[in-house]
Amino acid sequence: MKYHQIDSPSLIDQPRAISVLVVDDHALLREGLRAVISTQDDIRIVGEADCGAEAIAAYARLKPDVVLMDLQMADMSGVEAIAAIRSEAPDARILVLTTYSGDGRAIKALRAGAMGYLLKASLRNELLDAIRSIHHGGKHLDAAVATAIAMHVLDEPLSEREVAVLELAAWGNSNKQIAARLYISEETVKGHMKLIFSKLGATDRTHAVTLAARRGLIEL
Repeated sequence: MKYHQIDSPSLIDQPRAISVLVVDDHALLREGLRAVISTQDDIRIVGEADCGAEAIAAYARLKPDVVLMDLQMADMSGVEAIAAIRSEAPDARILVLTTYSGDGRAIKALRAGAMGYLLKASLRNELLDAIRSIHHGGKHLDAAVATAIAMHVLDEPLSEREVAVLELAAWGNSNKQIAARLYISEETVKGHMKLIFSKLGATDRTHAVTLAARRGLIEL
């Protein structure tokens, strides 16, 4: 589906309304957002996109006040789309809407330039206030996500190489296979795994993968 602009004659005379671009690959979710936002006089949806590439093009065309961005899309991640939009428009105000509560994904999104992170389960109670807050330059972080971040704020983060090792382990690769894929020795892989276990508080490889995936530290 190509992104499309949404115009409503009844809203054209409301220049102060907050313009919103919705980016999500689920039509039912977009329909639900339209239903909620359509009840508000000060917020209007001006366009929709169902993938990252369309989101980037739609933002350039529509220049919305706020973008509602999903994280999981077919062509690129929401984090990549956020970074691409912000590289062209540093003042872009983006609110992530996602089912992922892990601190790892939230931190990646915020570092990419998102100004808010909201779980889809909280949309009914928090969406409208979050849009208004971000439009006015504020930030909005879902309480569950904020708690997850706080719980791990002092943890030593996984290095890029450790993430690569753990992602390969998650796909069932042995230490020998991981070593071959990353062009390192098997002993180096074992050393990385030992550090991973320590940083995550994991007891074994399966436990480490489970913890990292739940927190959004690795992509599966």
